[in-house]
Amino acid sequence: MSALAFLLASPLIGGLVLALVGHRDNARDVNVGFSLATFIAACVLTAEVVRGGPQLLWNREFYVDALNVFLVTLTAFVGLTTAIFSRPYMRIERDHGKMTPPRLRLYHSMYQLFSFTMLLALTTNNLGIVWVAMEAATLTTVLLVSVYRTAASLEAAWKYFILCGVGIAQALFGTVLLYMAAEKVIGAEGGALLWTNLDAVKAQLDPNIITLAFAFLFIGYGTKVGLVPVHNWLPDAHAEGPTPVSAVLSGLLLNVALYAVLRCKVLTDGALHSPLTGRLMMGFGLLSVVAAVFFLIRQKDVKRMFAYSSIEHMGMMTFAFGMGGPIASYAGLLHMTVHSLIKSAIFFAVGHATQKAGSQLMEEIRGLIRVSPTVGWGLMLGALAILGMPPFGVFASEFLIVTTAMREQAWATPWLLIALGLAFASVFSRVQPMVFGETTLKPLAHPPALIPVFVHLALGLLLGLYIPPYLDAWYRQAAAMLVGGP
Repeated sequence: MSALAFLLASPLIGGLVLALVGHRDNARDVNVGFSLATFIAACVLTAEVVRGGPQLLWNREFYVDALNVFLVTLTAFVGLTTAIFSRPYMRIERDHGKMTPPRLRLYHSMYQLFSFTMLLALTTNNLGIVWVAMEAATLTTVLLVSVYRTAASLEAAWKYFILCGVGIAQALFGTVLLYMAAEKVIGAEGGALLWTNLDAVKAQLDPNIITLAFAFLFIGYGTKVGLVPVHNWLPDAHAEGPTPVSAVLSGLLLNVALYAVLRCKVLTDGALHSPLTGRLMMGFGLLSVVAAVFFLIRQKDVKRMFAYSSIEHMGMMTFAFGMGGPIASYAGLLHMTVHSLIKSAIFFAVGHATQKAGSQLMEEIRGLIRVSPTVGWGLMLGALAILGMPPFGVFASEFLIVTTAMREQAWATPWLLIALGLAFASVFSRVQPMVFGETTLKPLAHPPALIPVFVHLALGLLLGLYIPPYLDAWYRQAAAMLVGGP
């Protein structure tokens, strides 16, 4: 069995197995086991691509190159660490009566199927299957968000389903338009939705149809990215769903949706030879950064606050990819990586903090450093890292983005700097009393298992100090592909 087949089969089989045994006590370990198998397969596939270059597999329906292979590895890694984190988290939720056996079965099975849909979207060469996988990811996460079956969680899931359903319908129409343009050049029997075929003939595609197609694709997949003004589902989904779901939503799903936008951008740029796509992405990216910061300032719920932080960072990535060029694209890929690692670590720490306090309201969470030093330091270091404090990787990527904007898009630089400053002041002023404030809660008898938190923070720190050569080569190759280089 090839590495790709194993990569896709592991979470799919895991979802089916856990649909039968997901309510048992050992289901948490089974979930980790399948996630570990998926990560091992991702590492093997990555080694094959690094050694032998891009791969076209299974009648050209699947394609793995420098752009998506590192996202595959990142997705599998965060999926594994989140599964490890959810073991003690879900046990406590069960003990508190929030998770019944049927809900645990639903959670574990949908978790694996969600991983499958994201990996399918990343590895397929067919833009039609990308759309199907994104729609399936929506359906699985709707069930995950609503798993508590409270009025608030059902409302959040319904809002998520409606907004993302409308968005994904726009993406479907864009995909149909893309097929219409490609069929004229490639022919109906020539694989008109295969990305490699489209990339080869992108200069021959009808620019008028492609312009309209990208507009619908950008709106559709941009809804899943969480770009303002189609972001409303994201804070509610984070706040009302289980914390492990918040971690994979921020750390993984948003990346996959942005990946789909980038694949479409490459085709549109080749057909139009104009800066239209870049300007569109810069405009919505900057709007998302600025608007998210002002929403973030008003939040009282800790998970909603970090949800708006995710919108801000996705806006930063979108702005970077909109600027284009090798440096901005490199910075966007680096930011995508460190944001996934750091934000998921923050949600891990927040999960334990909210369980201990019995509330997600920040004013009711105090003195974490006394209650549990590992949780307190995990949250504080994670907050400093995501706010761009050196020497963490977020500082490196944001520094590259802002300095590139100073040189190429000077008009946007003041807005970026003001937004980053306000975000720092707002988040730090909320997190500091949560960690160091006075509390009457008793210290935890045993420190929670927070190895995933500190592993993620260590990797985020490493990427701020030193980028391994093989990862640097991925970023350079992916950036070159995004800007049309060799």
